[in-house]
Amino acid sequence: MASAWLWSSTTFLMIFISIFFPIPLPISLPPPITVTAAWSWPQIAISMACLLVPLTIITLIHFLPLLILHHDHRHNNNNNKNLPKGSFGWPLLGETLGFLNPHPSTSLGTFLQDHCSRYGKVFRSHLFLSPTVVSCDQELNYFILQNEGKLFECSYPKPIHGILGNVSMLVAVGDTHRRLRNVALSLVNVTKSNPEFLHDVEMTATMILKSWSGKEQVLFCEEARKYSFNVIVKQVLGLTPKDPETTRILEDFLTFMKGLISLPLYVAGTPYARAVQARSRIASSVKAIIEERKRRRRMEGEGYFGKGKVDFLEILLGVETLSEDEKVSFVLDSLLGGYETTSLLLAMVVHFLGQSPLALSHLKLEHENIRSWKKEEECLSWEDYKKMEFTHHVINEAMRCGNIVKFVHRKALKDVKFRDYLIPSGWKVLPVFTAVHLDPSLHPNALKFDPWRWEVSLDPFLYETVIATINIQSFNPTTLVE
Repeated sequence: MASAWLWSSTTFLMIFISIFFPIPLPISLPPPITVTAAWSWPQIAISMACLLVPLTIITLIHFLPLLILHHDHRHNNNNNKNLPKGSFGWPLLGETLGFLNPHPSTSLGTFLQDHCSRYGKVFRSHLFLSPTVVSCDQELNYFILQNEGKLFECSYPKPIHGILGNVSMLVAVGDTHRRLRNVALSLVNVTKSNPEFLHDVEMTATMILKSWSGKEQVLFCEEARKYSFNVIVKQVLGLTPKDPETTRILEDFLTFMKGLISLPLYVAGTPYARAVQARSRIASSVKAIIEERKRRRRMEGEGYFGKGKVDFLEILLGVETLSEDEKVSFVLDSLLGGYETTSLLLAMVVHFLGQSPLALSHLKLEHENIRSWKKEEECLSWEDYKKMEFTHHVINEAMRCGNIVKFVHRKALKDVKFRDYLIPSGWKVLPVFTAVHLDPSLHPNALKFDPWRWEVSLDPFLYETVIATINIQSFNPTTLVE
């Protein structure tokens, strides 16, 4: 049956390619075509190879994963009854295109709505070239995040490795990930306790606001990205917007971001190829800054630390457990987290507050009350920030409604049983946070922006979501919620 299906499909594929993608032969045939006179046997062999080799490769790439998958299902037939319900979709691509179909972040999207209604909150599929269990269930998502490194591990698609590098905390697994994460959290704690940190954040925000003077229209998303980048570059590398390195890194970083979510085709001129090259240039720039720091350290000796501010990079250079490549990757992870997710969260907060005048008034009242206890030129402290309870509620609610991080990639390290489900070893697992955030059984009137719902104790699942977001963002102090 499978052989007949493969033969008919291959025949159809050959006809399709011959019509729409004709393969040029390496020789020209003068009319009238007389094969015996015009072609020698070596030429015939070369021509057949040029025709059959691409067809064979395309056919194998297209159908071999499906055949392997069918073999795995037959081999594990006894366990199939315990797999979640679902479908695998098309050969090779599976249901990936439907899963990634754009939709508002304040909704589940057609794909998840359809599959949850047909198969339940936990279902199987074939996504990102792998058999996958998709979880829209709060308890299973919590279980997956709680068993990070035990039953599940980070498993992002291989093209992401090509852009981020193998030592990025986003793609690292096991002991390497735990070591990098511990260093990141330690650096966050050191940085947030630095009184200069919030002062720099406040000064950058003031500078951005002043630049709006006289403008009739402001594109807030772009301004939020500019603000986030300036803050993170200042905190990580000690650079200001006026430094030439800042402009150069920003240009490369914008190229990097465009290719991060593009078709992973490494061909000259494609967004993916440009992103890989941009990442290499950013790494070279960061290494040059690191070498300059080391040179100044050697020249100035003990008096070096008495000059200027001690930034994130200065602390990072003192971490002996990290290699130079890991330190460079740490900086790139910081830029990635501080730029994209923080700016999106700021934009979401402004969007939702614009639709909720009562929440905006409450937020302003809280800030004005804290400001009234400060001297005129006195900057905010970390203690002031911790007093902003309603501000924290607004951030939590914007994260819930905005769903900046829709899901994360995980892989089962062994056969995992959860309730009546079996998650086979090696399968990809996608805990979908959006489905939990917008679940009306967990959040009454789930589509409404309501910061007051967080006046109760923090939901443990949201806490785990925040932790997962921190893993993605690496160092991103501007969005941490205590």
